[in-house]
Amino acid sequence: MRLLGSLQRQAVRCENLGSPMYAELLRRLVDDYEVGGVSADVLAGYEDPPPGSVIGLRLLGAVHGLVLAGEVPELAAFYPSVGGVWDPVLGWEAFEQVLRSRSGEVRALLTQPPQTNEVRRSAALYGGLLQLVREVPLPVRLFEMGASAGLNLRADHFRYDADGESYGAADSPVVIENAWSGQVLKPAAVRIVERVGCDTAPVNPLSAAGARTLTSYVWPDMSERLARLRAALEVARQVPADVRREDAVSFVRGLEVVPGQVTVLWHSIMWQYLTDEDRAAVDAQLAELGERADESAPLARLRFEPGLEAFLVELEIWPGGARRVLGRIEDHGQGLVWELPSDDERHLR
Repeated sequence: MRLLGSLQRQAVRCENLGSPMYAELLRRLVDDYEVGGVSADVLAGYEDPPPGSVIGLRLLGAVHGLVLAGEVPELAAFYPSVGGVWDPVLGWEAFEQVLRSRSGEVRALLTQPPQTNEVRRSAALYGGLLQLVREVPLPVRLFEMGASAGLNLRADHFRYDADGESYGAADSPVVIENAWSGQVLKPAAVRIVERVGCDTAPVNPLSAAGARTLTSYVWPDMSERLARLRAALEVARQVPADVRREDAVSFVRGLEVVPGQVTVLWHSIMWQYLTDEDRAAVDAQLAELGERADESAPLARLRFEPGLEAFLVELEIWPGGARRVLGRIEDHGQGLVWELPSDDERHLR
């Protein structure tokens, strides 16, 4: 069954990425499902979820949201995100009881893709912008597809420590340590003059409900991720960004290039949620916009998405539309290695 395979694979990923708590819960869910336990009722109708839908993380995020809202104190005692201590046996028993008592609320949230807005991914954006503005030294108009709450639209207001250097905002409450390695990046002036994003279900980071939604999709035993998110919410209160309820195709269709500024379209770990038709439409719209770009009004696409064998950070610049790999990275933004490819490897075909 596709569902069980998805849960098992997600358990391995959680373990590898530093969340033994979620790895344990996902494995317990598999065992419970196989014997017809409560999870079989909660996940009814999701036996064959589409690839990339991460149903396990949707379920775990729904329950975490109840914990953060203070509605299930019997389970909160085991969640580090609210001061609890995880116990594999007692924690599962409390989790299972919540599934029984709150199954309707949990099922209602399974339609919502995780809205992590993972802040560490901003290292790929900011480092990519550093390399872009050295080639195109113009103010940046930054646009993001699948922006969620738009936290990464504030990437220039975070601090990045790497190779003994600091980049970005020195006094930022968001500090991303060991942000990257590999090719040494030279500091450059990144001036973002416009910040606009789109999402089919945007989250308001300035509201208590929005902050709770974002936090619910961060894995509860990953204290550094939680701290970064909470610090980024502070930055969001100080730095405005416009995130619109709009699909990616319509959003890209509305973009224009502007003389004296570089228009940048950015997206990370959202391509999988688009249909093949929508992906083709976005690519076509961007190519058409690239035809209108020139040296005075350039266009760039910066993306962090899965490649055939790894997650890649890639940059395309118009006029010309040359596309190249800047680096390789893990899906939460860690392990970012900037590359300096040889001339014959520089452009993808």
